[in-house]
Amino acid sequence: MTTLVDPSTAEVIGTVADATEEEAAAAVGRAAAASPAWRAVAPADRARLLRRFAEVVDSHVEELAAIEVRNAGHTVGNARWEAGNVRDVLHYYAATPERLSGRQIPVPGGVDVTFHEPLGVVGVIVPWNFPLPIAGWGMAPALAAGNTVVLKPAELTPLSTLRLAELALEAGLPEGVLEVLAGTGAVAGWRLVTDERVAKVCFTGSVAVGKRVMAGCAEQVKRVTLELGGKSANIVFADADLERAAAGAPMAVFDNAGQDCCARSRLLVQRSVFDRFLSLLEPAVQAVVVGDPRDPPTQMGPLISEAHRARVAGYLEGVTSVAFRGRAPEGPGWWFPPTVLAPVSPGERVAREEVFGPVLAVIPFEDESEAVAIANDSRYGLSGSIWTENLGRALRVSRAVEAGNLSVNSHSSVRYWTPFGGFKESGLGRELGPDAPEGFTETKNVFISTEAP
Repeated sequence: MTTLVDPSTAEVIGTVADATEEEAAAAVGRAAAASPAWRAVAPADRARLLRRFAEVVDSHVEELAAIEVRNAGHTVGNARWEAGNVRDVLHYYAATPERLSGRQIPVPGGVDVTFHEPLGVVGVIVPWNFPLPIAGWGMAPALAAGNTVVLKPAELTPLSTLRLAELALEAGLPEGVLEVLAGTGAVAGWRLVTDERVAKVCFTGSVAVGKRVMAGCAEQVKRVTLELGGKSANIVFADADLERAAAGAPMAVFDNAGQDCCARSRLLVQRSVFDRFLSLLEPAVQAVVVGDPRDPPTQMGPLISEAHRARVAGYLEGVTSVAFRGRAPEGPGWWFPPTVLAPVSPGERVAREEVFGPVLAVIPFEDESEAVAIANDSRYGLSGSIWTENLGRALRVSRAVEAGNLSVNSHSSVRYWTPFGGFKESGLGRELGPDAPEGFTETKNVFISTEAP
């Protein structure tokens, strides 16, 4: 049994029973039993069901958002966007069943065609920082491609995805097509990794656990997609619009209290404008509204738990480079103020490890080559931003930085129309975008002889 706590008040909001090994196996069994009928559903009918699912989610956006505010501490503005993102992703991939086309390949002696066949049962393991969107990114293309899904939410934040399972049935998805399995990673999550009936696992979480998931999947040569974190660089060149870059930098790292693997937690600023940029950054950081996540003006809420707050605070022990801080509530809840460290050396722990909290390390650099070298001196490679008015530099640096998702003169990392994923230890494979459904299929090649007997 897991006790659920509102991170903004530290009040218990309920309990959820953790699935046993037998219950996890049964959920996989139900998904496996539903798989043949689901893959046989006519493409137009499967598309219609996914559109209906999206419409039902749309009619419950406020309810889902309220659950996320209470269970995950997300601001109400973010939570509404997150619930709406599930709707939008379902709508986007509802176009897949009728467009998942193979090819006709010219060959001698006959006709050669390819088909995209569903894998079967897909396990989707969801983290606590973005329960709703990441559930949608895994389940929507998998369902669209004809697979059934067993979705395991994080122990701390299961409520919104449990509700999604109910909405799927309300929308008309057959029993077993989408199973949501609350429980621990060691039991429910590991069952998805080791069960031979699960053909693929999508995992979002830490590098350490991701490596174990990958190793477990390797035992069966099981397909796997991993999204494992980041230490992304926000690079500001002297020729950039400094006012705009400084105004955008706080929420590039402090959004969701820094609990975002795309967070631009390393801010690289060209030395010739370093002091000027800090003078612009300070008021922008202090203007970040941290408070009750139910209040619409709030921009940043609490950290997820007391244990996580202690972990984030541990990164500041003995650190003398705190330049300035924002404000945060006192009293109950797992609050932590937006914190800026400057100047920071690229080799310091806070500049190399993923803090996963509202802590920003500001690092000076001399020139373009040093900026690229610092940005790439990391085991991660998920996202990043480049601020410059020089188009040639924007393209050069974009090609040189080792990261899967980059923005020029903005901080946007994730759009459901485009592929998302990381280089190096930030992950394996890509989610979202037009090609994601193919990651949930096997390509089958069929040759038909046309030669006369």
